[in-house]
Amino acid sequence: MTRPVVGVSVYNERARWGEAWDLPAALLPWAYVESVAATGAAPVLLPPVQGTAAAVPRLDALVLAGGGDIDPGRYGCPTAPRTAGVRPERDTAEIDLLTAALDLGIPVLGICRGMQLLNIVRGGTLAQHLPDIVGSSRHRQRTGVFDSHPVTVAPHTRTAEILGRAELDVPTYHHQGLAELGTGVVATAWAHDGVVEAIEYEDVPGVVGVQWHPEMGEDPGMFAWLTDHVPSLP
Repeated sequence: MTRPVVGVSVYNERARWGEAWDLPAALLPWAYVESVAATGAAPVLLPPVQGTAAAVPRLDALVLAGGGDIDPGRYGCPTAPRTAGVRPERDTAEIDLLTAALDLGIPVLGICRGMQLLNIVRGGTLAQHLPDIVGSSRHRQRTGVFDSHPVTVAPHTRTAEILGRAELDVPTYHHQGLAELGTGVVATAWAHDGVVEAIEYEDVPGVVGVQWHPEMGEDPGMFAWLTDHVPSLP
C-alpha cells in the first residue's frame, strides 16, 4: 500500500540552532510531524510562500497548524492591542492551501490557528483576546506551557464520532477564539466558559477544526481520522 501524504503548514519565524545560527526559518513543532507519521502517513512540510498551494494536488490530506494570530483585517476588524505574531504572508499562503484542498475534496484538519482560519474563510470572526471576554486565562495559563482544561462535545457530530466520547481534557494554548461563526460552520465542542473548541463544515464532510493542540496530547484520534478519511490508495 502507498502511504498517504499529509501536508502540514509551517511557521515563518526567526530561530536559533546549533552554535552560531540565528536566522529566519521555516519551522514546526516536531510533535506535528510525529503525530502524522504515527498514523502511517508521510508528513510533508509546506512553507508559507507564494505558490505552495501548487503542491496540494499531490497531497492526500492537509493539516493547518497553530501559530501566531491572523491579521484581523482578514475578518474586517481593526487590530486589538493584544493581537500579536501576525504574518500576512502566512495568512495568504494558508488560505491558498485551504482553498485548493477544498476545491479538490482533500480532507483538512485545522488546529488552533488553523481552526480559526477555517472560520475566517467562511466569513466568520474572532475574539482577539479571550481573557477580556471570559475573565480568565484558562486557555493560556502559563507562557510556553500546554496546560489543559475540559471540553464538552456535542453528540451525533463528526467530532464526537472521531473522539468517541463527550467529555475530555485537552492540551490548550491560545488567547484568541471564535466569535461569529462563518457560513456553514457548525460548533461541535465547547469549553466550560462557552468558548468554541471544535467546528465542522456542515456541507463538507472532510473538514474539522479543533481549538486545542491534539499533537501535544496522548489521543491520536484527530490525526487517525485525517488519515483514515483519505480515499483508498493503490
